[in-house]
Amino acid sequence: MTRPYVLLSVAVSVDGYIDDRGARRFPLSNAEDFDHVDQVRAESGAILVGAATIRRDNPRLLVKHAHRRAARVAQGRPEYPVKVTVTGSGDLDPALAFWHHGGDKLVYTSSAGHRRAVAAVGDLADVVSLGPTVDFGALLDDLGARGVDRLMVEGGGTIHTAFLSAGLADEIRMAVAPMLIGQAAAPRFVNPAEFPGGPARRFHLEDVTKLGDVAVLRYFPKA
Repeated sequence: MTRPYVLLSVAVSVDGYIDDRGARRFPLSNAEDFDHVDQVRAESGAILVGAATIRRDNPRLLVKHAHRRAARVAQGRPEYPVKVTVTGSGDLDPALAFWHHGGDKLVYTSSAGHRRAVAAVGDLADVVSLGPTVDFGALLDDLGARGVDRLMVEGGGTIHTAFLSAGLADEIRMAVAPMLIGQAAAPRFVNPAEFPGGPARRFHLEDVTKLGDVAVLRYFPKA
């Protein structure tokens, strides 16, 4: 069984934040970067966000451009990637947009959160228990068994931290926006954790692309 290729996608401010403290999602990216993210989504077998991101941002997580969806269908793939979320508690709101747009949905949860998740969205998604805790390696094994070859992880910080601390990320796509958030309690790309190799370990920088006023960096953590 082959696990999917894992790409973490994030937009950050120059000082490393992914949002401000406001109730609405703070726009870090620009139109050129959003279009490129849409292309990366179209190339993915599944897109994953944490349940906290769904509650906060109410995302649809769609491939927006019709020509990209048509290209997927022409390749024998579903029109939309599978949409995936992770929740330890099972706290999910079935009224949010995530559940009512696009194609198949998957929920990964713990044994403790399974019943609550099924009660909330069992008629909208396939709910999978990963055991006493959410094991991200087991999550990738299950996605691989379902034929997912490429997983795009769009956050938030807790999810990105989990993949990186477990050494499960193959690539990081980081869009750096030319602004400063400067709010100590605002969310960051990753949270404090023990990462493989510690601070002495350097990632391989594969590419830097200028998209308008945003710089997109591609890092390969395992290289």
